[in-house]
Amino acid sequence: MSRFDDQTLCCPFESNWGCPHTKTSQIQVVVHLRATGDAPILKQAKFKILGTDKFAKVIDFLRRQLHRDTLFVYVNSAFSPNPDELVIDLYDNFGFDGKLVVNYACSMAWG
Repeated sequence: MSRFDDQTLCCPFESNWGCPHTKTSQIQVVVHLRATGDAPILKQAKFKILGTDKFAKVIDFLRRQLHRDTLFVYVNSAFSPNPDELVIDLYDNFGFDGKLVVNYACSMAWG
């Protein structure tokens, strides 16, 4: 699934990043939440979030769903991004198969 499925390409570019007609505020990213270690599994593991939202929104969502103050969140089982990062930037650099994989744990899982 491409993040441009609901948009019509109006420019000869492969994507609309260079196009002035694209509304980047409407681009949504599919986030796949995966439990790691002893963390409980969510009933709904995939959801869409605006690309212009900060990663802190994902963290806050997980904290509310899991009823935990302390939570360790990683992208692709590799690193913990800065909460101020934009979701679209993380997706562009680390997303694959049309989604951004976010692992979460109640205790530190990776260094």
